[in-house]
Amino acid sequence: MQSRIRPNDSGRNIFLNALLAFISLFFNGFGVFLTIHASIGAGPWDVFSLGLSKTLSILYGTASIASSAAILAIDIAMREPIGIAMFIDALTVGKSVDLFNYLGFIPVPETLAGSIVMILAGLTVMGYTQCFYMRASLGCGPRDTLLVGLSKRIRRVPIGAVSIALLSLATFVGWLLGGPVGIGTILCAFCSGPIMQLAFRTLNFDATGVHHQSLRESAKVLIS
Repeated sequence: MQSRIRPNDSGRNIFLNALLAFISLFFNGFGVFLTIHASIGAGPWDVFSLGLSKTLSILYGTASIASSAAILAIDIAMREPIGIAMFIDALTVGKSVDLFNYLGFIPVPETLAGSIVMILAGLTVMGYTQCFYMRASLGCGPRDTLLVGLSKRIRRVPIGAVSIALLSLATFVGWLLGGPVGIGTILCAFCSGPIMQLAFRTLNFDATGVHHQSLRESAKVLIS
């Protein structure tokens, strides 16, 4: 299956791609929900958001938006490209998790094997929805942009090492705040990349070939 990318060359296409990003990120939140709901430790960034949520007595989604806003400010300070989808990402995923948590239609697994299956299912959902989100070509999420921005500024360090350092820091701070660290954290850290690559391969999607439109570029199209 070839993942066709609709060019953001008109207001209509920008709207349709923004809608695609929103729907994809909404269901990406369902994948995140599954990895958290497995209850054997969350992914690194989710450990941080859950720790912040516990410390401040706020919903996970609110904590996720707060951390996304802080990271977005850093991205802007580093003058990294900012796109429409970055804001959709920051606002949608966390609140989607809150919604699925509120609906409560999926029971917590009673066995370790069940929890592992739920986490892998969640990572699979996240991998495929990430593909469609990136197809919108309206920008990456705040955390991915932060990783790229830091890598540009620490050229002697491989991006993989920068990613590990960033995830380790998020996990450690989240753990200090009371976030859940466990087997699930390790699974999320080491399985998310390969599962995402598999999803991209099955959809014949090349993420490196996508040109993400910046806010400035989108504005020029919309007012032309």
